[in-house]
Amino acid sequence: MRYFKYCIFLWILISSSVMAQATYPVKPIRLIAPLPAGTATDIVARIIASSLSTALGQPVVVENKAGADRAIAGAEVSKASPDGYTLLYWTNSPMSAVPALRKNLPYDPTKDFTPITLVGRYSSFLWVNAKLPVNNLAELIAYTKANPSKLNYATGNAGGIVAMAQTLSPSGQLQMTHVPYKGEPVALVDLVSNSIQVMFTTPTTAWPYYKEGKLRPMGTTLPHRSPGAPEIPTLAEAGLPKFSVSLWAGIYGTPGLPVAIVERLNKEISTILNKHEIKEKLESQHFFPQASSAKELQNITAEQLMIYSKALKEAGVQAE
Repeated sequence: MRYFKYCIFLWILISSSVMAQATYPVKPIRLIAPLPAGTATDIVARIIASSLSTALGQPVVVENKAGADRAIAGAEVSKASPDGYTLLYWTNSPMSAVPALRKNLPYDPTKDFTPITLVGRYSSFLWVNAKLPVNNLAELIAYTKANPSKLNYATGNAGGIVAMAQTLSPSGQLQMTHVPYKGEPVALVDLVSNSIQVMFTTPTTAWPYYKEGKLRPMGTTLPHRSPGAPEIPTLAEAGLPKFSVSLWAGIYGTPGLPVAIVERLNKEISTILNKHEIKEKLESQHFFPQASSAKELQNITAEQLMIYSKALKEAGVQAE
């Protein structure tokens, strides 16, 4: 009798779970973004969330959880219920760079999240203040060698730290002073004012200053020239042929997220990313949409973690 009751109880639990997944979603969904409002990550997340709200018939609300090298956002999602109502818009910084930079994290990038789909690739540019007497990367390298430790460079996230480490190392261990910031928008203000002179950043907020002649681009991290800025060379073309840092983003769920929910979200997000009007909005932010299967995102996550770790090791940067 006890065994029979246990089977009935188990059947009820399974049936309830299946029904919940079949009717998903029945309430608003939180999409946690690890950067402040106004950043490229925030803007792209909100474009996707708006369309996903329409597709799912429930609000998808972006919540900005910045701080602690994005660990705050990761820790919260890794501990949330596996019901599909807490999702994570995750980028290369917390998934690849931060684990390579820090020994102790409140999450494991390959075990504590459920991959759903790749979202796309960011274009990032190496900028200098226009008052700096250099016009290209070769001149920047020569100027830095002639003026060791005179220049200040900013980073607004862990991805920027890795990108600068890889830029400085193969150029003869260039000496610049690192000035870390909590986000790119704040650092950009100081770049424009010439408090700092060098910085990697996405072009979302930097573009107006570039057009005004206040910033000068040295190159892009993309493997090809950006369609929105074909006049700017890739860093490989500019003189760093082994530059390999990639800036990407994906959407993840909590650990143990049911397959049915993963498949539903993957399908809806993939459809959104293939819409012409969405592509135009994203590409206007110099972000290039690219969906994937959940398995492909899992592979990308593991692969990028190895690439970032190798880049830091070669640059002589030790995990803390």
